[in-house]
Amino acid sequence: MSANVVPREVAASDTLTVTVNGRAVTVPRLLPDWQGHPATPTMLQACAAAGVTVPHYCYHHRLPIAGNCRMCLVEYGLPALGPDRQPLKNPDGSFIINRSPRPAIACATPVAPGMEIYTETPTVKAMRESVLEFLLVNHPLDCPICDQAGECKLQEYSVEYGRAASRFVETKVHKPKQVDLGPRIMLDDERCILCSRCIRFTRDLVGDDALGIVNRGSYSTLSAYPGRAFDNNYTLNTVDICPVGALTSKDFRFQMRVWFLKETKSLCTSCGTGCNILIGSRENVVYRYTPRENDAVNRSWLCDFGRLNYKWIGRADRLKEVRVRGQTVTWARALPEIADRLKAAAPGHVALIASARLSNEELYLLRKLAQHIGAVTDTVPRAGDSDRLLVHADKNPNSTGARVLGLAADPAGSNLPVFTERIRAGTITSLLVFGEDLTRHDFDAETLGRLDLLVVSDILPNETTAHAHYVLPGCAHAEKRGSFTNVRGRVQRFFKAVEPPGDARPEVEFLSEIWERLTGKPTPAGLEALFNQMAAEVPAFQGLTWAALGDTGRDLASLPHAM
Repeated sequence: MSANVVPREVAASDTLTVTVNGRAVTVPRLLPDWQGHPATPTMLQACAAAGVTVPHYCYHHRLPIAGNCRMCLVEYGLPALGPDRQPLKNPDGSFIINRSPRPAIACATPVAPGMEIYTETPTVKAMRESVLEFLLVNHPLDCPICDQAGECKLQEYSVEYGRAASRFVETKVHKPKQVDLGPRIMLDDERCILCSRCIRFTRDLVGDDALGIVNRGSYSTLSAYPGRAFDNNYTLNTVDICPVGALTSKDFRFQMRVWFLKETKSLCTSCGTGCNILIGSRENVVYRYTPRENDAVNRSWLCDFGRLNYKWIGRADRLKEVRVRGQTVTWARALPEIADRLKAAAPGHVALIASARLSNEELYLLRKLAQHIGAVTDTVPRAGDSDRLLVHADKNPNSTGARVLGLAADPAGSNLPVFTERIRAGTITSLLVFGEDLTRHDFDAETLGRLDLLVVSDILPNETTAHAHYVLPGCAHAEKRGSFTNVRGRVQRFFKAVEPPGDARPEVEFLSEIWERLTGKPTPAGLEALFNQMAAEVPAFQGLTWAALGDTGRDLASLPHAM
């Protein structure tokens, strides 16, 4: 919320006014705390509303307040009260302010009507210098080799708020380095500033009280409790919230400097939750996933499995060529042949199996193709473990989209045994498979061998592609644009981060070509136009546009004709 701006739904009686560095700021009387419960705003929140940055280390808006770093100390004053306990005013009507003799931590001090907050006084600046000087006393000069360089708040604040030179001449206290804190986390205790963010996240959000601070004073260190393993499915979030380089990811450690990475807004595809992520890439290589904030989906977090589930994108054995019966051909040859074969297929003898890992736009085109050629359709369900935080039991990122678009049977996968029976009986002679290995679902080699036409589009080779008459190399989600609909009916966009390998193409492109050759009708030019056409035709998507999705998506349930 910007300064002096009150949300329209907030009445004037539900706001209060404070002054930050001489500027009046109106804030709601209640704002969500770290758990989403209404609470009185803090000085830090009021300063943020005024556009004033208050440096901090231990505070995180998704964690309970600890107030231990002291970096956010500010000066303040409150209206003086008369004998009747009412605020005293100057002749001009302004409050008479009593300045507090002591500073306060902005992260934990609630605001009050008429409060004045001072963040740039000489006293405040001196306090920040002192706090930083204490933090740097035993901090190692690891910046040239530290993975946090470029994202380090200690580095940034030292430049902006710290002293220009060090007065410390004694020997630094040395602590353990390269501590194996868990299967995915490396700890450097010398870099730790004891902010306790990782402890609070693990204890209060994950419910795994595994970390604590041991010893005292300058000898304090972060440690896993004896007999406790730091191996829950959310450990890598502690790397994200660590303000320094104390906690690093073993997967990303020493792989790439962060300032070289291009960050692309995308979605995690490991389950149906649809967590928002940033894909960090350079020179066509994906180096990491990091969480992207979305209050309606994943807040600020990402599970470890989803975060690390990207290595397959760069596998050397990716499908890179169009193949017809094992021979490499061009798209210009394969697509017309497929269209002609589908035209010649007997009515009712075609089946289509679409992966629920495809985008809404791809599934929409497959729906149109299936309707045109009279194909029966289904998807392959994937189920697994879930938890109370983010991980959903549905391991497909777009099961809801497939169901809304009418490609999935009810329930999903129930048509698959019927397909195998009909193939063996000779009543299904042509099969289109997109993104699935059917040999894992009772489609054996003998069954697939009975087909007159087997067209398979996938990303990685498998037993089904080995038996296909036509193999069409597709793209990973990181190599194209599109949208998914998560298990709660939220439609969200993802964007292209890297180029596809070889001759692989986005499925939307070659599906559009097949459609145009089958029907003689063009598809909308561009993904935005295709999405808008889908929204106009499919009741659940009506009222949506590509642009309206924004960075955090829109819920189907909030729209007319939703599920």
